[in-house]
Amino acid sequence: MSIETDIKQTKFKNPYQRVAINLLYTTNWLSNSQACLLKPYDLTPQQYNVLRILRGQHPKPVRVNDIIERMLDKMSNASRLVDKLLAKGYVRRTECPSDRRAVDVVVTDEGLKILLELDNMQQEWENQLKRLTEEEASTLSDLLDRLRGSCAAEEGQCPSVEE
Repeated sequence: MSIETDIKQTKFKNPYQRVAINLLYTTNWLSNSQACLLKPYDLTPQQYNVLRILRGQHPKPVRVNDIIERMLDKMSNASRLVDKLLAKGYVRRTECPSDRRAVDVVVTDEGLKILLELDNMQQEWENQLKRLTEEEASTLSDLLDRLRGSCAAEEGQCPSVEE
């Protein structure tokens, strides 16, 4: 289906407006479908992202600031997410021995177990992207990398809008 059909809009100012709206719409479509996948596990996509970051470093602890740097959603409050995962028993938090102001976080065995359960479901979720060939997926990914290449948002700043 085309973006025009999906949002019932027949005309855009230019191809750049169309691609921007298409990217936003598609991002929300992917986010919503992943949220549905995670809902039975009482996890948000942001919490799931934190768990995956921690699993990638397991068994080494990860500081909250390092989690923030690696998160997909830069607007998320990593400390709050860690607190919620702590309450669920999916992570353990300790004071960093070398810097008392820093907090180390480690995924627990229970967190690893949930991630293992979600791995197969995540693979099925990713299968919806197989509407594209591997070559198309690589090209799209390269184009998205290129689009973000000069963006000030990489440095945590909002890009200025010129009219």
